[in-house]
Amino acid sequence: MDTVIDRLEEIRDFILGPWLLIPLLLLTGFYLTIVLRGVQFHRFGYAFWLALVKRKEGGAEGDISHYQALTVALAATIGVGNIAGVGTAIAFGGPGALFWMWVTGLVGMATKYSEAFLGVKYRRVDAKGEQSGGPMFYLSEGINNVFGRFLAVWFAAFGALAAFGIGNMVQANSLADALNAEWDIPFWISGIVLMIAAAAVILGGIRSIGRFTAAFVPFMAIIYLIGATGVLLFNVGELPGALATIFTDAFTGTAATGGFIGVGFLTALRWGVARGIFSNESGLGTGGIAAAAAQTTNPVRQALVSMTQTFLDTLVVVTFTGLTIVVTGAWTAVDSAGDALTGAPLTSEAFRDGLPGDWGGVVVSVGVIFFAFSTLLSWSYYGERCMDRLFGRGLVTPYRVVFVLIIFLGSVTELTTVWTIADILNGLMALPNLIGLLVLSPLIARKSREFFQMANWKQVEDLPGQR
Repeated sequence: MDTVIDRLEEIRDFILGPWLLIPLLLLTGFYLTIVLRGVQFHRFGYAFWLALVKRKEGGAEGDISHYQALTVALAATIGVGNIAGVGTAIAFGGPGALFWMWVTGLVGMATKYSEAFLGVKYRRVDAKGEQSGGPMFYLSEGINNVFGRFLAVWFAAFGALAAFGIGNMVQANSLADALNAEWDIPFWISGIVLMIAAAAVILGGIRSIGRFTAAFVPFMAIIYLIGATGVLLFNVGELPGALATIFTDAFTGTAATGGFIGVGFLTALRWGVARGIFSNESGLGTGGIAAAAAQTTNPVRQALVSMTQTFLDTLVVVTFTGLTIVVTGAWTAVDSAGDALTGAPLTSEAFRDGLPGDWGGVVVSVGVIFFAFSTLLSWSYYGERCMDRLFGRGLVTPYRVVFVLIIFLGSVTELTTVWTIADILNGLMALPNLIGLLVLSPLIARKSREFFQMANWKQVEDLPGQR
């Protein structure tokens, strides 16, 4: 078994390492930023107005509103990775890793824009009358040859499997572990309650998920950010020095200090990019799946809305988590055995140090619970859409049922290699998607230019009587 685990870790390190996925993800984001003429910067204000103020195009074709599609994507990305992932990036890459997470977020906005554009453009209506789209459709329809169809099936197969890992068992286990650690609730009780709660939303399909996330995601994010803001206010004197450390260490590496062993520039870059990308999922392809369900008359509009998700996830939530870890000095802390803290325990340590009493641990535990539950809901939808592409609508409902049952298994099972397998599956999802984005980038750029050249491109009209 040890040999199997070692091989899996080697595969993961290669796929997510400095010679394959990390440069491909980062360079694709930079390339798309260039060909789209920095759309994430000069259309930033309009995108947020459309996402958070206008929120919908009434009467347009689709299953859920712009805003609901955005919150479905946010529910998936504002997850355990925003707590544990940030802690891992800083634990292994030093404070400078946070800078590279910001960079991946900024260029990742162009990647997310492109995924959402293609998701809407090539979506189709399934046998139940619901929209279905994402890389498993735009790869086959956009490239439209044997290679494109191969990439589409490749993505769908690994997407359907990955949903059970990073989108289910990892989240369920993290939630149950948080409840057990903070309030001593047995894992099996957490598993049953979580399974029932998730079933109540998941079995209703995308409209049920969209309604729930529209209300739940802002609530959970605000609660967590209030706690993080408290940490920063209690340590406001350390904030300038923390920011200076982040920017300096991003290019020089970090010397050994406390429980931190010291790293160089490339290590900070690697961990920042790796955890940044998999926090906001830009390049993974899932953004195109959520976007395809949106009610819109033009794919560019939903693309603009979708790119705000990457900003909110990485430039807001990830930033608050990272700053709490650096300003409190928790990134140099060690556990009772003398080992350096990493992942969620590192973030918990930062909040405990930064807030009075036991509030720090409670905030992080509640954050894990909320974030993990929301991620479960969105990933169930991503997985079922992949199943629809592979086998048709007939297996969607059975997939939902199995997904719900696996939640209990994830809650009560000691996860040893699931994180490693989940990273591998995510990487294997991203590869065909990134290839497709590069191949289809001229189409995305041309259609985007045509949209923005229209005299009334900012005007969003409700269309009565169509839905």
